[in-house]
Amino acid sequence: MLSEEEKRIIIDKGTEAPFSGEYNDFFEVGVYLCKQCGAKLYESTHKFKSHCGWPSFDDEIKGAVRRKPDKDGVRIEILCAKCDGHLGHIFENEGFTPKNVRHCVNSLSLKFVRK
Repeated sequence: MLSEEEKRIIIDKGTEAPFSGEYNDFFEVGVYLCKQCGAKLYESTHKFKSHCGWPSFDDEIKGAVRRKPDKDGVRIEILCAKCDGHLGHIFENEGFTPKNVRHCVNSLSLKFVRK
């Protein structure tokens, strides 16, 4: 069951306020799952500190994330490949990591499981 705020983010494609999410400055070892369906999305080794206000990852678990042009025509939306739940947006060529990719993800779209 999703809360009303989780529904606003995951189903209605909203965005949580920057620096408000539980996983923004969270760096424990484990895996991040889709809050809606439980699919594995990101390993904790993919996470990095970007100082952008949302959890940031430079890679996803293979096949876990789907990319789609955003309705604004500028950004690329990222969705859970299993349930199409909204995760956030992907940005490239920013230079944060050697992979040069940043998955900017809403904490409310995620559930963390420690290893």
